[in-house]
Amino acid sequence: MGSSAAPADQDDTVLVALVADGDTAALEELYGRHAAWLVARLMRRCHDSDVVLDVVQDTFVTVWRDARRYRGTGEVAGWLWGIAFRRMVSRLRSRKDVVLLPEWDTVGRGQVPAAEDQVLLGVEYGDLAGALAGLSPEFRSVVQACVLDGLTTKEAGRLLGVRENTVKTRLHRAKAQLRGSLALAQEEWR
Repeated sequence: MGSSAAPADQDDTVLVALVADGDTAALEELYGRHAAWLVARLMRRCHDSDVVLDVVQDTFVTVWRDARRYRGTGEVAGWLWGIAFRRMVSRLRSRKDVVLLPEWDTVGRGQVPAAEDQVLLGVEYGDLAGALAGLSPEFRSVVQACVLDGLTTKEAGRLLGVRENTVKTRLHRAKAQLRGSLALAQEEWR
């Protein structure tokens, strides 16, 4: 199995390797570390708790089956989010009664974004958070789907209900607008 330490003492990358070797305790530890935040983040996208809980379960079933596919690059949490988000998109593709909500939409409905998300946006993206807020909803949704959530343009098109070429065009225009906004912000700092 590769390590004699208990799963709770291992980092996430080691846990995924142990899961690939069939270690159920390592899978339980990964679930314990990541399921709650996956549920919270997915609930911000879909307000059907049954769908969200099914997606989280599907995510960890996928981890159990496909742990060998983890390449060891990037954070395990990011890999898990990618699996969960794709499972969510797949689950909702055929359902017209459930809407996948963009994260920035929660403020307009009277919900306050999580403090963790606000801090991450401020620390990781700096001026980008303001530039993203200046984009049209169509452009923001494409940037969210393709850049922040890591979907392909084809997957984003399915999610957003537009053609893949429309996603590509919007993404290209959104990036140009972001570059302009960020250049302006940089000049204001001078």
